[in-house]
Amino acid sequence: MLTRYRAFNPDAYKLFMLMTAVQSVALTTVFTINLVYQVRQVGLNPLQLVLVGTTLELTAFLMEIPTGVVADVYSRRLSVILGFVLLGIGFLVEGSLPLFEALLVAQVIMGLGYTFLSGASSAWLVDEIGAERAGGAFLRAAQVAQVASFMAIFVSVALASISLQVAIIAGGLMLLLLAGLLVLAMPERGFQRRQSDERETWRALFSTLREGVTLIRGGRVLMLIMLATIIHGAFSEGFDRLSVAHILANFNLPPLGQINEIAWFGIISAVSMPLSIGATEVLRRRLDLSDGRLVAKTLMLVYIVMIGSVLLFTLGESFALILLGLWLTQAARQVRNPLMEAWINLYVESDVRATVLSIQGQADALGQIAGGPAVGAVGLLSSVRAAISASSLLLLPILLVFRRTLQEDLAAKGKGD
Repeated sequence: MLTRYRAFNPDAYKLFMLMTAVQSVALTTVFTINLVYQVRQVGLNPLQLVLVGTTLELTAFLMEIPTGVVADVYSRRLSVILGFVLLGIGFLVEGSLPLFEALLVAQVIMGLGYTFLSGASSAWLVDEIGAERAGGAFLRAAQVAQVASFMAIFVSVALASISLQVAIIAGGLMLLLLAGLLVLAMPERGFQRRQSDERETWRALFSTLREGVTLIRGGRVLMLIMLATIIHGAFSEGFDRLSVAHILANFNLPPLGQINEIAWFGIISAVSMPLSIGATEVLRRRLDLSDGRLVAKTLMLVYIVMIGSVLLFTLGESFALILLGLWLTQAARQVRNPLMEAWINLYVESDVRATVLSIQGQADALGQIAGGPAVGAVGLLSSVRAAISASSLLLLPILLVFRRTLQEDLAAKGKGD
């Protein structure tokens, strides 16, 4: 019934913008303060913090194919609605039950929700308005998401000043209300069921993996790119899950009225977002992304900055230094993403590009799943500071990867000459 019923019929473009805005507000409302909640109210230790994130990653990794069948075979609309319902329920479970076990259950539910949403909303929009209009719509949606996320930081702080649980539950309710609106309003006129030989199945997944591995093994540079991706994934899971715990454990935040900690994390997010966007825009305008060697050298520089800024964040003795380290790290990570995408595209032919990008996404997830718990264990056995320092050291081999890539590229050009 969800695949057919609609009470009214708004424009698909406008509905997609509304959906993007509400989703961004809901997620930012939760994610601005959820790690503070997990540390302060639930009382998770470093290993538990990382295991919560790993559970989410593992669920999404394992369920990507089964949930994708819904969007391909039954309905994009149904997949999107189920995704928002599950995300909303996951947040309600997390906010209502401040227990480690409840958080793990919530991550499984949210992981399922993410996989139902993954690609389904974008595919739905293309079906409804056509590929030509969709490109501009996606760019506009990205801008809407940035503005909505920035505004939601202040919503999150205001709600969390009442209760951390209230902010998380509010985010879940927003997503459930959005799902209800989509049941009433979301059209689906352009959907065409994919044939069985076109669907993403486990057999197709393993075939893609084999094809991708064969392709990557045949190109030394591609193999090094995947190695760099795995290493980065191992670093990012530990840093993302433990950075808030480090601030709370090792520093007395300067007073800001009655909402001291909450207000500071809102400020941190509010400064980080435009800083990251600005750094990416400067890079886009000044760097020739068609020059593979220049991209690799820039990536090496970005990772040097990232390693240094993580160590500054970890070892800095003043609050000002850790803020500087945190903001530099977040900006460097934002800059790194388009550079990595450009780097891969330079070494991959168009007919196999989707395969390699898919393998890269899986490599990043595997790095997070494998590396995160190890970093968390260091935090449990030693300290959060030691764990984050260890995660930064995981990035050192990436510098060797880039150096080797430049050597391989130079050797290949020498043979070509």
